[in-house]
Formats: sequence, structure tokens, C-alpha cells
Amino acid sequence: MMIAGLYAITPDLADTDDLLRRVRAALTGGAGVLQYRNKTASAALRREQAQALQQLCTEFHVPLLINDHLDLALAVDAAGLHLGGDDGDIAAARARLGPGKLLGASCYDRIELAQKAVAAGADHIAFGSFFASSVKPDAVRPPVDLITRAKKQFRLPVVAIGGITPQNAPQLIAAGVDAVAVISAVFTAPDVAAAAREFQDLFESHHEKKSKAL
Repeated sequence: MMIAGLYAITPDLADTDDLLRRVRAALTGGAGVLQYRNKTASAALRREQAQALQQLCTEFHVPLLINDHLDLALAVDAAGLHLGGDDGDIAAARARLGPGKLLGASCYDRIELAQKAVAAGADHIAFGSFFASSVKPDAVRPPVDLITRAKKQFRLPVVAIGGITPQNAPQLIAAGVDAVAVISAVFTAPDVAAAAREFQDLFESHHEKKSKAL
């Protein structure tokens, strides 16, 4: 399981069929990771949606991570879990998940949070919001060079999040980010599959240019 390329995060949708339709399109477009995040759903709806998404991600051979809810991640046998700063103890989550599952942590704009997360068992770290975000309008805004510093310090995947579009993603990719986490620019696009493909193309183009330069 890899954390690379487009890391799609689900929007808050009560309609499970609509959610699955959009996610299938994103996976068809090449999303390499999916995180299930629904801050407004009931526990029963979260379970229903997470189970359906796990089946869909299995079909596409894409890892599904559950946002915040460790018990739900275990219940649906998801590929892993993502924890925000106030959403649970990373070491305790790692102990319950075991070594074979993915565990990501939000580190906002702080390298020291990343150090603690990695020491506690996180295997990938996320920074942001790098740009203005409608999902979290008051989020802290780290400098882009934080990605480069984090990549030098930690030998694990670094994810960027927050207001990322095909127009501003190239500067994050150039800084060395492994994946860009996106909600709106993918799932509210008129053509979800095409939007996902555009992000994936940015990564592939960057890697091709690097290969030719070597």
C-alpha cells in the first residue's frame, strides 16, 4: 500500500449512492488513496458508507483510510486510519491497528508534531492548509518549503492538504510532496473522473521530467 499521487477525501454526503458514484469516478480517474471523512453522518450511516467504500476500494486495489474513527476502521477492515490533532492517541491507535495498517496524522504547520507522530507510530504525515480552503477556512497556512524540510527529515510519505487545485498543486509537487489530499477540486467538479486524472497527470509529468533530468 502506497500513499502517493491523488489522495481523495470524501465530501459530507448523506446519499450513499451519490457518494459511491462520485468515488467510483475518482478511482476510475486514478486516485491512489481514498479517505472516508463524513463529519455530519450518524454512526449507522458512517458504517454503511464505510463498508460500501471498502468494497469499492478493494475492487480498484486502492487503500481506504478512515478519518478519526478507529473502531470503524477496524470494523470494516479498512487499510488504515487518519487522525487529526485532537482525534485520538496515535500510539494507542497503532497498537490496536497493528503493524500492517496505514496510520496518518495531521501535523498542520508544525514539524514537532510530525516528530511526535512518527515516534508514536504514524507511517505518513500531512501538513496544511497550504491554500485557502472552504472546508476549513480558519486553518493555519504553512509555507510550501515545509514539505521540503519534512522530506529531508522523515523517510516516509508527506501529504499536503488544503485548497489544492490543479493550478496550485505543481508547486507542492515540485517541493517534494508524495500526495495531495483533495476534496472540493475533485468531488465538486463537473467531471469527477477527469478532475482526478488531471491531478494524477501532474504527478506523472513531474516524475517524467525528473527521470529525463537524471
